[in-house]
Amino acid sequence: MATDADRFSTPRMAAGALFVDDQDRILLVHKTYSNGWDIPGGYVDIGESPAAACRRELHEELGLDRVPQRLLVVDWAPNDGEGDKVLWLFDCGPLGDDEQRIILDVSELDRWEWAPASKIDDYVIPRLTRRLTHAHSAYVHGAPVYLEQGKPPG
Repeated sequence: MATDADRFSTPRMAAGALFVDDQDRILLVHKTYSNGWDIPGGYVDIGESPAAACRRELHEELGLDRVPQRLLVVDWAPNDGEGDKVLWLFDCGPLGDDEQRIILDVSELDRWEWAPASKIDDYVIPRLTRRLTHAHSAYVHGAPVYLEQGKPPG
């Protein structure tokens, strides 16, 4: 017999980091397992906060210990393969000298690159372009944004 709890969503969550440099470029990483560009980040573990997951993923993928400074985007982005999904995107501050300390997790990433924010769609898939465009705007204007499939609702 189904209970009320059976109707509640149990979404997968992922958290990522937005780094923007003084030339208005966004840090992207190239994933070995999907042959595509993305931002640093990954799935949130059970019992882990999105900010803690972002920090953990930055350490695992780039060898950096960075505390997320502010929330930029929450994107509700379900898909057929994974069901309900909520994506958190944080501003993790300027990289500064840490850029020289990046050590890639070669089991997941084979390179990183600064991509001009105005040309981000040349690098990433459309739904990530939408999310990163809104995240960059939130970064510039200082106001977090709620999205659904990379777009403001309505």
